[in-house]
Amino acid sequence: MFALIDGNNFYASCERVFRPALQGVPMVVLSNNDGCCVARSNEAKDLGIKMAQPWFEVKHFEQSAGLVGLSANFVLYGDMSDRMMSLAAGLGPTQEVYSIDESFIGLHGVPGDLVHRSRCVRERILQWIGIPTCVGIAPTKTLAKLANHIAKTAERKPGSYPGDLAQVCNLAALPASDFEAVLRATEVGEVWGIGPRIGRQLVDSGVCSVWDLVNMDVAAVRSRWGVVLERTMRELRGQSCITLDDAAEPKQQIACTRSFGRAVADLPPLIEAVSEFAGRAGEKLRGQGGLAGQVLVFIRTSPFRQGPQYSRSVVVPLRRPTADSRALARAAIKGLSSIYREGFDYAKAGVMLLELQDAEVEQGELDLATEPEETRDANRLMAALDAVNGRFGKGVIHVASTGQTKPKRTWGMRQERRTPQYTTRWADVPLARA
Repeated sequence: MFALIDGNNFYASCERVFRPALQGVPMVVLSNNDGCCVARSNEAKDLGIKMAQPWFEVKHFEQSAGLVGLSANFVLYGDMSDRMMSLAAGLGPTQEVYSIDESFIGLHGVPGDLVHRSRCVRERILQWIGIPTCVGIAPTKTLAKLANHIAKTAERKPGSYPGDLAQVCNLAALPASDFEAVLRATEVGEVWGIGPRIGRQLVDSGVCSVWDLVNMDVAAVRSRWGVVLERTMRELRGQSCITLDDAAEPKQQIACTRSFGRAVADLPPLIEAVSEFAGRAGEKLRGQGGLAGQVLVFIRTSPFRQGPQYSRSVVVPLRRPTADSRALARAAIKGLSSIYREGFDYAKAGVMLLELQDAEVEQGELDLATEPEETRDANRLMAALDAVNGRFGKGVIHVASTGQTKPKRTWGMRQERRTPQYTTRWADVPLARA
């Protein structure tokens, strides 16, 4: 048995924990540079606001419906996620954190009433950290994901499904007739792993509900859509094909890219940007115990702005695989300098680390006496850098080419509506006054 516990409208819920006045108010959380809506409260959804809809298209609701738009506060969301996941782990013996707001829990061998146990954990999370959640329980991960969707839908729209499935839905405990009714009432596009393209193809083929998909011929599904959809169908039939991942697989590529808060035309601020991106990518690389053999850097203008357009990337090979932020930044700057052209307003840049390998794999070569000291092994230095940044905040120590963090960089993200980092920054800790 599996459970999927998911924070409801997670980013919006995190903001409401520290601003209770936002309860019942339509609100959205905006992406980098306040561009589009990446999270919506139920009240915002009721206004017809779509996921990823540009902010300028819905901004008029500020006056007409009292809509509140906030800049993304990812430091706050990450810390709240850690707190939520530590409580969710009490639901069962094994856990796989699937995303910032979702966690699969293995319930194998857990005795007693699973619905009651899930409600107790849900109430604990709501009481201790203020995040509302829903729980889906089923024999497979795909069904658990579907059960979670049903629990959310039943909470928002009572009567949409038979029985009391709001907040916690255990598909394994449903009578056969109710289970069939639930699958018939759920659109096939709501199934985990079925994207918009395959969803449209299924609907065009007459497969509109989850029940229709469950009753399709296995051979027909495999021949037209492949083994991935076949596995999904088998999971919906109760045959477990996807197990819990105890540890995430190392990434094959690591990227750090950002859109700028305002256009950048000069080379020095671009050097600062790619240096910071290289440093952040290097920290992620060290976190998974890896080394990079190549560095890709790119810059581009915005296709949505008038004026001359330019987009270019280059791959810089490294002499030896490394996770040293200094070497990664040097390679990124070298690549940037080769592709930079004057006369363009650049809107985005990024760094990607390629040819990743395990740090335990050593490259044998002569230790040349003329080799500069800074290119030698820097594991201890990088470990110290990560430790300091982990304790005092990201970017407290960085390579010099990143430049000063204050005053605000010209290429920094626009976050004019960001709330304080209540749980991770002493100056932002909320005060209770008598």
